Amino acid sequence: MIQALKPDDFLSALLAAPRPGVEKILAFYDNRARGICTDGHLLLIPLDDHLCHRGDGLFESICYRDGKIFVLDSHLQRMWDGARALALEPPLAMSEARELVCAVAHASGSDKGDIRVFLSRGPGGFGISPAECPDPGFYIVALAAKLPPADLYSRGLSAFTSAYPPKQEYLARIKSVNYLPNVLMAAEAVSRAEDVAITFDEAGNMGEAAIANVAIIDENGCFRSPEPGRVLPGTTLLCALEIADQKMPVKTGPIHIREMLKAKEMLLLTSATLCVPIVRFDGRPVADGQPGAVARWLKDELLAYMLKTGTSF
Repeated sequence: MIQALKPDDFLSALLAAPRPGVEKILAFYDNRARGICTDGHLLLIPLDDHLCHRGDGLFESICYRDGKIFVLDSHLQRMWDGARALALEPPLAMSEARELVCAVAHASGSDKGDIRVFLSRGPGGFGISPAECPDPGFYIVALAAKLPPADLYSRGLSAFTSAYPPKQEYLARIKSVNYLPNVLMAAEAVSRAEDVAITFDEAGNMGEAAIANVAIIDENGCFRSPEPGRVLPGTTLLCALEIADQKMPVKTGPIHIREMLKAKEMLLLTSATLCVPIVRFDGRPVADGQPGAVARWLKDELLAYMLKTGTSF
């Protein structure tokens, strides 16, 4: 028979249980405790937080390198915009959140890593109504991260047309924790032994990858990205548009799959890896099948931009 444990015994057993990945947790903040902790075993989020069982919450993934947090203000602004869309009142001001992110990055003891910021409806029950949750949750986690390997940029990635469609517009522009479609895309890529799944809408226009934006250099040398709508404009994509505009024509709008097949380059844009070339799409080489000049240039320019404008901690 399973024994009913006393609270202290239960907590001891819980903390002694295997915790895969705990070594990656460098520091975290939990607004219920109003403090930062550096023991990853104590990162315990209540299951009745609607973040967990309803996907009712928001998150941001932020990188820091060389003691600089990349585009922190843009990430927090997107979270606060998403909170308005969900009628979720953050439990602190954005300026306080900014200070806390810097404090957690500092407490991590590393000059490089990844930050996850979560804004949740909060604990309160297992129903669906937000009214169950009187106090929103706010969590920040600093994670150990390795720099992308150099050969990632020299060999490039393979991509394919996903069986899953882009999200509906009312969900696509909100970076919610409900990432099941993205999880299915990632699993789809693994099952096909490919790197990147890319969504396309009913008209054959490109959407996005599971955790990244995609852009092309078209046959005329124009930097092209999908229009906002059923695509979440990532912070790295927005920076890339600004940088590319100084060197080449830039256009935001529908990109049909036919245009992708004629592209000079395909680019995967994400804060962790900046700009990575996609050299094969749907089993065919992109142009000559080698990383292109724009991908190499833009990766370096993005890193320089991020370090120059990043928030020191």
